[in-house]
Amino acid sequence: MNRRPIHRRAEKHAAQDARPTAQEDVQLIERIKSGETEAYGELVNKYQDRLFNTCWRISGHLEDARDLTQEAFLKAYEKLPTFRDQSSFYTWIYRVAVNLALSHRRTNKRRRLIIGDQAAGTQAEQLAERATQSKDDCPDQVADQAELQQTIAHALQELDDQHRAVVVLRDIEGFGYEEIAEILEIPQGTVKSRLHRARMTLRAAILPSLRPEQAQS
Repeated sequence: MNRRPIHRRAEKHAAQDARPTAQEDVQLIERIKSGETEAYGELVNKYQDRLFNTCWRISGHLEDARDLTQEAFLKAYEKLPTFRDQSSFYTWIYRVAVNLALSHRRTNKRRRLIIGDQAAGTQAEQLAERATQSKDDCPDQVADQAELQQTIAHALQELDDQHRAVVVLRDIEGFGYEEIAEILEIPQGTVKSRLHRARMTLRAAILPSLRPEQAQS
């Protein structure tokens, strides 16, 4: 199995930029099951950056996200004989990774989370844009962009596990409602209601950082 290091920098909207081809994955999995174990490295290469992004953003820990990503691929490899193509490998491996990241987050709640690098800032910007329902990045729309990013990053950390997972998968990773429902194994209606509550919580958190006219939009 391919063991090349997980990239340190996450790519913006990675899940949106290059959707996987399910048939290609099925063919790779069939090769693996037939004894070509090296073919698993191709699946790792396809999805490791995306999984790393999600593990990082859900767990809140950059270094731990590396281990969580590796663990997700190991678990998936061990369970590969039970994989059936009723679902895509893409959502299947994401389900494994998200469950690991959420479990890690629950057992490490007291650890100090450091939010300060470029990717965390990008994450905050994306969530702030969603929460304010704004598509314009002009600097005069917010009183203090640095303060806004810090506030939204902190608010994201404060979301409970259920709402954090949904908002990361939808607003940062760009998954559709059906995909999120499959990953989290919940109804689409539940996905939408959790996402609405999460967005409202984030919006409330950033209101003090918005200009009056923006807060009323």
